[in-house]
Amino acid sequence: MFLKYLKKILKMTGIVILGAVLLLIIVGYLFIKLSPQFGGKPTQAQIEIFKSSNHYKDGIFVNEMTTSMDMNFSKSMSILKDYIVGVPHNTPSKHLPVQHIDSLDIVNRPDTVTRITWFGHSAFLLEIQGKNILIDPMFGDTPSPHPWLGRSRFTEGLPIAIEKLPEIDAVIFSHDHYDHLDYGSILKLKGKVKNFYTPLGVGSHLEKWGVPKENIHELNWWEEIKFEDLTFKCAPARHFSGRGLGDRFSTLWASWVIQGANHNIYFSGDSGYGPHFKTIGEKYGPFDFAMMECGQYDKRWDNIHMMPEETAQAAVDVNTKLFMPIHWGAFVLALHTWKDPIERVTKKAEELSIPISTPQIGEPIILELVEKPHSKWWEGIE
Repeated sequence: MFLKYLKKILKMTGIVILGAVLLLIIVGYLFIKLSPQFGGKPTQAQIEIFKSSNHYKDGIFVNEMTTSMDMNFSKSMSILKDYIVGVPHNTPSKHLPVQHIDSLDIVNRPDTVTRITWFGHSAFLLEIQGKNILIDPMFGDTPSPHPWLGRSRFTEGLPIAIEKLPEIDAVIFSHDHYDHLDYGSILKLKGKVKNFYTPLGVGSHLEKWGVPKENIHELNWWEEIKFEDLTFKCAPARHFSGRGLGDRFSTLWASWVIQGANHNIYFSGDSGYGPHFKTIGEKYGPFDFAMMECGQYDKRWDNIHMMPEETAQAAVDVNTKLFMPIHWGAFVLALHTWKDPIERVTKKAEELSIPISTPQIGEPIILELVEKPHSKWWEGIE
């Protein structure tokens, strides 16, 4: 009698577990299919353009140098274990300091001033030649398709709210990952932005979210486009793309050059170290200022994200007079302490004798000034 009862209980338990698993699968599938956060897909017409690119092969984009994304079982298990165990001090003990900016200060800025303001991670406001340009404006709280799937940023608020930003002349995106291209930010920005500039295919997400097609400009590596009295140049990076299941490598990733009458500026986007940095420096340099990726790295994926010492070397390679480490100070996306990137890159920059700027979030860098922000503001924060 007892065995019969036990079998019945086990059978019912199995049915409940199976039902729960099936429900999770269905909910997950519907979430991916119906949620706008995942963006759009390149059209067949776009794909035909991709085919003319010399780095689009067998239906996907590829890096200039061999960059394997394969994970064997032992490496996958070691990463999973480390994420479960966690890393001490991967988030700061308190909210990071933020310097706030006023919209009138942006509106009344002299056209002769080139000012760069960091919003944390890889998001910037570049004010140059009377224009307001946003770079990778991820202004959301979590770098994920849903708040439950990510951890909040390290700051309480931003230097300025999206709603208080004046008209934006252009937005530049490096690639379509959630920590660079944010659905919620685009919904708030699209009504005040004149032009969007992206690598090939990334515009399909913007179009899905209601940005007029005529406002989107997609570029291939080594292509240039004039924007009034500025020139935007799309350059290689060593990375990958994708926002959902089955769309990895479906859109292009890139770094960017913003060239004006008085200043030449480089933005690395996300990238592993490689010879492309030296090529970019030889072709488009020297640069007055470079924003260089430094964060979310690990030896197990160092082909797509630089280690801090490589960041400093890459700044040397691109031939810049001054560089700023970016891609840190906002989110937990890797297995290092939150201060590790800035501590290691500043040490290496000193060894290489290359000037580095380390502003607080919201603290402006004015290129016309001789002195640039270089305080160790992170010291004293655990």
